[in-house]
Amino acid sequence: MDKQNRHDATRADIAAAERILGIEQTAPERALIAATIAAQIDLARARRAVELDDDLAPACVFDPRLPGFETPGRGPLTLPGAACPFPGADDAAIAFAPARAQAAWIRNGQLTAARLTGIYLDRIARLDPAIGAFARLNPAALAEAAALDDRAARGDWAGPLHGVPWACKDLIDTAGIVTDWGAEPFRGRVPPEDAAVVRRLRAAGAVLLGKTVVGALGYGDVWYGGRTRNPWNPDEGASGSSSGSAAAVAAGLCGFALGTETLGSIVAPAARCGAIGLRPSFGRIGRSGVMKLCPSLDRVGPLCRDIADAALVLAALNGADPGDPSSRDIPFGGDVAGGAEGLRIGILDGDFAGAGAGEARRALERLRALGATLVRVTLPPLPWETLVSLLMAEAAASFEPLTLSGRDDLLARQDEAAWPNQFRLARFLSAVDHVQLDRLRRRGMQAMRDGFAAVDLLAAPFAAGPLHTLAAFTGHPCLCTPVGFTSAPPRPSAGLAPPEQAPPRRVPAALCLWGELFDEAKLLAAGLALAERCALDLRPQPT
Repeated sequence: MDKQNRHDATRADIAAAERILGIEQTAPERALIAATIAAQIDLARARRAVELDDDLAPACVFDPRLPGFETPGRGPLTLPGAACPFPGADDAAIAFAPARAQAAWIRNGQLTAARLTGIYLDRIARLDPAIGAFARLNPAALAEAAALDDRAARGDWAGPLHGVPWACKDLIDTAGIVTDWGAEPFRGRVPPEDAAVVRRLRAAGAVLLGKTVVGALGYGDVWYGGRTRNPWNPDEGASGSSSGSAAAVAAGLCGFALGTETLGSIVAPAARCGAIGLRPSFGRIGRSGVMKLCPSLDRVGPLCRDIADAALVLAALNGADPGDPSSRDIPFGGDVAGGAEGLRIGILDGDFAGAGAGEARRALERLRALGATLVRVTLPPLPWETLVSLLMAEAAASFEPLTLSGRDDLLARQDEAAWPNQFRLARFLSAVDHVQLDRLRRRGMQAMRDGFAAVDLLAAPFAAGPLHTLAAFTGHPCLCTPVGFTSAPPRPSAGLAPPEQAPPRRVPAALCLWGELFDEAKLLAAGLALAERCALDLRPQPT
């Protein structure tokens, strides 16, 4: 770039930049920087002029495994039986049944994929206008179900999810069906092919019902078509960003759903809507064809009404993906029906102390009654919350063209916490601080490894303590499961306040469990035993 087009920096400019970066330098140091920074700016501008393919992964690929990591020993995947009596003409009971039971009824001829798909399409037509879980339906859903019934009549079974209808978060590509990430600048985007996870579910026999609402670009529960609401309390949002998937599962509008998570986007809406959310180990499920927000954090996972269903879906999705350099070919197995007896469950001081943690405390006592041992654990008192700056930097890089072109103004949300402002703020993050944060992240990986040396699982109420942030950056799996109910006024989400003077409603309360890397079976076994002990009726009443 020639000097005429170069904006030379002054010492006053450097001093102003220091205030933004939270540093301070001397006048002679500022003079040296002002004399030389133009070349650094030119390098940055030269790089920005290069259009990078959206599918181009960073050269540095995050691996959650520290040196010496040993893959947990496991046998074949063992699930509990799905012995549920067929409800006959009770369509609502069929809709809320576990996906495993639905698949068994189809296999033994009591139910057809076409009838089950029709039940869900009818429920969506009647109930979803008040919830807003679906962005759009798959126009071929009934035809796909009929084709699977034809295969079943010939004894040709696609897989363990044969005929079970599912819902797909609108960050995940579906060939020929609009996938526009809930965001105005990408409205009407139609991908040419399915994401890897969609191909795997089709191979397992699942029927795609449609695309569920995602908070725009993977944040919150608001998109260009409106807002997804909690089926238990429509006066509040469903939380996000897997808002539509969690709400659809909780309202009995699909057999199961897929969500994605960067920092809370599976577990947050699961906790609010009373669904079961599983965020697997980082790298277990390939992400090609999934919107890239933060390559070192993003994960795909199931949202279900039954914990064993989550294991079944995870087994269908598991495996390396050639299009995703972060994915790993690590088998998924173990005894999901093994229960909680003998497990050591770690808890951090203060996590269960809040007034709103009563149901989570009762869940701990249920785990103790099931034979688990509760162990006090500690984490180094380091500022783990600062790791969020890594997320913001990656997200801003993923959507740099949106920011530099000014098309971020098209997004409806323009408040301080919304993506447009966060993407712009990230331009002022220090690259040196970013490297140091990456080192802190590794310190967190070591802290989690040391913590799991004494326990099998960790537990905390949803959103309490540092584990929710730290484990997102260390890659550990998390299971969010409802454990009771509480009465609460409408809660804010995505920066939007709920209606004033709205009455409290009975809503689910959740517990989160974290497991060791690539050891989801132990996590699921404890969650399943707890769910059976709680024996909750998780069917919200239509309003």
